Amino acid sequence: MTKLSVNINKIATLRNARGGNNPDLLKAAMDIERYGADGITVHPRPDERHIRYADVYALKKILKTEFNIEGNPAEQKFIDLVLDVKPAQVTLVPDTLDQLTSNHGWDTIKHLDFLSGIIRVFKTAGIRVSIFVDPVLEMIEGAKETGTDRIELYTENYAKQWAMGNGQKAIGNRERAIEPYIVAAKKANELGLGINAGHDLDLQNLKYFSENIPGLMEVSIGHALICDAIYLGLENSVQLYKRQLNQSTNQSI
Repeated sequence: MTKLSVNINKIATLRNARGGNNPDLLKAAMDIERYGADGITVHPRPDERHIRYADVYALKKILKTEFNIEGNPAEQKFIDLVLDVKPAQVTLVPDTLDQLTSNHGWDTIKHLDFLSGIIRVFKTAGIRVSIFVDPVLEMIEGAKETGTDRIELYTENYAKQWAMGNGQKAIGNRERAIEPYIVAAKKANELGLGINAGHDLDLQNLKYFSENIPGLMEVSIGHALICDAIYLGLENSVQLYKRQLNQSTNQSI
């Protein structure tokens, strides 16, 4: 069964907008776990505009499900944080310092030596490693060479194409949107890489994605789920996303 890891960056953004501790990030994380999420994801950035490094240490003490920390390992501060906290998983993302949100995967061929070295550091510390990649066969093959445990398929392009058109046109768009991800997933399975996915997955496109991607182990969803929670409530939103995954006919390997 594909697991749901909820990214709580947006809750931290709301808290930071006014200062203080409302909403209470730690309480929200514990509630999200209680509502059925399989894990919590955070993506601390150098400017700490949402998740603060202090939040990561505090979350580690209270979480009962898998803790996933995303970030760019080009920052020594990030490496030190991960090695100190020792989450279940670290997801390596090629962000720039001032980047608003993640928007592409690693070039696993160009950055092979760099990725191999830092992945070895994290794995030696007993931390599972996943790296952000686009659904391109050469990048999947390159990911295998880095020694990573998993890849995280960057799904923004899928989400954009899935949403285009209606009726028969929509069906064709969805098939075209999912095709490169199916090919990439099959290659990852062939190479023995675990598969995660994330970015712009939501209640409309999640079920179709999860039921078509062989071996999908985990999805990380934050922005859409928190937006839905404004109208639907946080508990209901978490359970609706879980339901989309549970209704999928595909089972992860």
